[in-house]
Amino acid sequence: MSSNIEISTAQLSRLVGLPDAPVLIDVRIPQDFDADPRLLPASERRSHTDVAAWARSYAGRRVVVSCQRGLKLSEGVAAWLRHEGVEAENLAGGFEAWRDAGGMLVAPAKIPPRNAAGNTVWVTRTRPKVDRIACPWLIRRFVDRDAVFLFVSPSEVADVADRFGGTPFDIDGVFWSHRGARCSFDVMIEEFGLSSPPLDRLATIVRAADTAELDLAPQAAGLLAASLGLSRMFKDDLAQLEAGMLLYDAFYRWCRDASEESHNWPASSAKI
Repeated sequence: MSSNIEISTAQLSRLVGLPDAPVLIDVRIPQDFDADPRLLPASERRSHTDVAAWARSYAGRRVVVSCQRGLKLSEGVAAWLRHEGVEAENLAGGFEAWRDAGGMLVAPAKIPPRNAAGNTVWVTRTRPKVDRIACPWLIRRFVDRDAVFLFVSPSEVADVADRFGGTPFDIDGVFWSHRGARCSFDVMIEEFGLSSPPLDRLATIVRAADTAELDLAPQAAGLLAASLGLSRMFKDDLAQLEAGMLLYDAFYRWCRDASEESHNWPASSAKI
């Protein structure tokens, strides 16, 4: 009989990257984490020792807890969260089961430092079109679900990043930017270790739309048209980003689940 306190790696893998994905909390002890410091996508590091202090901050959210093997630490933390009214499950088999199943894992060394509120801060140019919407979507869905994005004048990106503890992206001369034929979205997938068939397929579409090499993917023209349309609809860059998140959610689901599906007008059933 299935349990409502546990979720399998197969079940969780279908939720990762989606807008309604659960919050993932990693409670591995330091020794286990240091042995393999990679993280499940967009997961947060917490200690089981002070769960009573932070459990209530997850009220109203769905949570999945993982430890090394899915035993006492994740079971205990998930139970404590449920005690606080949080919808919490532990990951069956823990980090080891996810890793051994080939689940996506993020390289934490590439995640920028977090601010006092626990958020990564990213800075880029105003009036985003393709790459500067695609990259925030990737970060929020797979790296830091609460990441902050600051859109500023192109000439001020570097200084704003320096003064506000941010990380500049998609601008000349910085680490997170175009490299040869690859756009910033490609670079982030590679550097964070996020390569997977659906993200790689989406990266080709993004690159084609961002560089106007539309022959690389037939879907690129549609993405470019939708992106340009959004840029005309919204004066506020953050409002455009929120609208663009849904656009990339849809493209990701197409890349993951629907690329083989077609849609045709049903044939007439009328008798001749």
